[in-house]
Amino acid sequence: MTFNPNEGLPQDEVTERVDEAIESNEVVLFMKGTEMMPQCGYSDKALTLIGQCRDDFETVDVLESLDEYRAALEEHSGRETIPQTFVDGEFVGGSDILEQYAERGELEATLQA
Repeated sequence: MTFNPNEGLPQDEVTERVDEAIESNEVVLFMKGTEMMPQCGYSDKALTLIGQCRDDFETVDVLESLDEYRAALEEHSGRETIPQTFVDGEFVGGSDILEQYAERGELEATLQA
């Protein structure tokens, strides 16, 4: 299987996937890679931090259509960086923000939907 980053999904399909994931899950992490194989350090950090506080959360691998996911996520968060975490439909932040919550002892409460 060859990965060609220029051949993504149509923007409207990705936007629909993002909207559905945010609306349908208490906590969702948009990340590079999967739970079993994160593909960037920031995604891995976010995954680990959330996993320390919750057993049940959704992950979405954005690598299939990175540019389209960035555009769709920016509509919700105002940011196009990956990873992004949403709780109850609200943007919480990326790995840096999750880490700040953890350092202040507020991450578990922040992730409780």
